[in-house]
Amino acid sequence: MTEINRRKFLTYVGTGAAALTVASAGLGGLAPKVEAKGRNAANNLFGFNKKVSGLNFKPIEPTDTDDVILPKGFKYEVVAAYGDKINEAGDTFGFNCDFTQYLPINGSNHGLLWVNHEYSSDLFVQGKPAGANGKYTPEQIEQLLYVQGGSIIEVKGDRKGGWKMVTNSKYARRITGLTPFELTGPAKGSQAMENATNVQGTFANCSGGLTLWNTVLSAEENYESTSRAAGLNENHYGWIVEIDPFDPNFKVRKHTALGRFHHENAAMGLTNDGRVAVYMGDDVKDACVYKYISKNKYIESRGKANSDLLEEGTLYVANMKKGEWVAMTIENVRAAIKGKADLEAKFQTQADVLVYADEASILLGGTPTDRPEDVEISPFDKTIFIAHTNNDRHGNFHGHITRFIEDNNDLGSLTFDFEIFAAGGKQSGFSAPDNLTFDSNANLWTVTDISSGSLNKGIHKNFKNNGLFVIPTVAHKNVKEEEVGEAYQFASGPVEAEMTGPSFTPDETTLFLAVQHPGENTRDINNPTSMWPHRKGDTMPRPSVIAITGF
Repeated sequence: MTEINRRKFLTYVGTGAAALTVASAGLGGLAPKVEAKGRNAANNLFGFNKKVSGLNFKPIEPTDTDDVILPKGFKYEVVAAYGDKINEAGDTFGFNCDFTQYLPINGSNHGLLWVNHEYSSDLFVQGKPAGANGKYTPEQIEQLLYVQGGSIIEVKGDRKGGWKMVTNSKYARRITGLTPFELTGPAKGSQAMENATNVQGTFANCSGGLTLWNTVLSAEENYESTSRAAGLNENHYGWIVEIDPFDPNFKVRKHTALGRFHHENAAMGLTNDGRVAVYMGDDVKDACVYKYISKNKYIESRGKANSDLLEEGTLYVANMKKGEWVAMTIENVRAAIKGKADLEAKFQTQADVLVYADEASILLGGTPTDRPEDVEISPFDKTIFIAHTNNDRHGNFHGHITRFIEDNNDLGSLTFDFEIFAAGGKQSGFSAPDNLTFDSNANLWTVTDISSGSLNKGIHKNFKNNGLFVIPTVAHKNVKEEEVGEAYQFASGPVEAEMTGPSFTPDETTLFLAVQHPGENTRDINNPTSMWPHRKGDTMPRPSVIAITGF
């Protein structure tokens, strides 16, 4: 077994194998060299003094307790919950938090936290269903749009490991479905966008990423229901948006060059020749994996002006059968649909390709996959990890994690190989992998997203509530080779919740985690199926962001 694991790993890593073999003596010595290659959106934590020590915790057992359960020696506290005031203007923390990104103000004990808010709830937000004929009132529409988008909150840690939200913060503010956004890239002002150059709001914000210039990318995913309820043009949603949490004068924007589909996240890295590469998944059954490569090169001294790298470049879709990235250009699409009048009428410009990227990708030979959700770049060896959550159309009920290995270890390569790194199921102890992040020992942290209707039932009963798992990707002094690819449960979430958006502080002493939709299957507001976080005076469960300490 050990020899098989070693051979399998070295075969797929390719040019990175020599460096990784050295890591058997510990990762710390390699850390500064790896970080010098460039940061990425996968929480590049190498080079810091404080590190998670391998698997220095006793894995927990699955549980259906209505709480966040952690290993012995770890604790959590709620930093912000739905409805909490985040600033003196009276803005409140949004609903159903997802992606989190910590941005330091003063190291690892004081910073800003960006938090996505994915969707609303008629029961818990509106207090009642939509009105006659399923129509929302203007007041309900405003509330529907306000509770989605993102929250920028200021957070501080103390010497005892506690975390609090700074409610008089000068930085704290909301970005919502009501906030004006500008468009960039080929679809700006296009006919497919009804000639719009600016659009209203962002919502359905799932996961995201961090740019090399320290702004946040947030991904619009399942936008249909909100846009229809609010009477908004659906083509204005389903994009990657960019925000600078520190600067309210930075114009929030939607980058159309990155394509429109049901975005889960955006992971950024550098090609070997210095251009920006952004990896993305389309979280739909039988949908594709994408990569964007900028035309121009990243120049660190340009700072936030590097944002224009996301305006001009090429979007690619993965053909996994051939191991090729296929350029999604209007020329390629027109060649693929030649003679098909209905498609030729639809795809006339590059803007059309980007607005209808999910359809164009299939026409170009993109591989339909099993709900590609979070995509992250390993900050250790630059391989690409993709959480394919599940796909019951093909009997893949538990999902798997795929690993892409770009040729020549170059994020700019147009050819790749891949492996199934880990498979969900009873044999592995996890099901439905979702968001991913790395720690400085090359461990992959993944949360799970078993639907609330499937939790604790049938083939999912053994997993109990959704959880957070740690999967080693490299053998070293704290991890045996036979443990690589094995999942160890670190946390369990409340009833009918999923834990999302794991992100560490730079010194890795705190892990921020969003707890989304506890009590999601509640039908009677007076009899909720969960009351987490069990705060005094609460009459309903509240999606919240927690800080986990004890590392």
